[in-house]
Amino acid sequence: MRNIPIPVDTHRLRFSCAKAPRPRLLDQESGKIKTDKQGNTIYETVLLAEDEFGRMELVKVGTSGEPPIAQGQDVVPTGMIGYTWEQTRNGEVRWGISYKAASIVPVSGKPGGGERG
Repeated sequence: MRNIPIPVDTHRLRFSCAKAPRPRLLDQESGKIKTDKQGNTIYETVLLAEDEFGRMELVKVGTSGEPPIAQGQDVVPTGMIGYTWEQTRNGEVRWGISYKAASIVPVSGKPGGGERG
């Protein structure tokens, strides 16, 4: 499967931090943490994305470095892209989309967010 970046238009979506950022593990057993090419820790944040019709979905979004956000805040991911992935384990094929963002910032400086404009 080709790994082609898919730009995500986030302008019509509202995002909330459902689970605070944490370092992404490469291996659960060893506890080894994933880093980018510059050696920065990759953080994984679970966001709740809601569209204009009220449909919601949880998405895990990776960033280089820890985003300055907390659980419950309304946030804005910038430069968000998706990548398709596929893997076979025990003869079973699994696939999905992983998401990365250049940054994830709070809508306002207060926990719980604020109004989006």
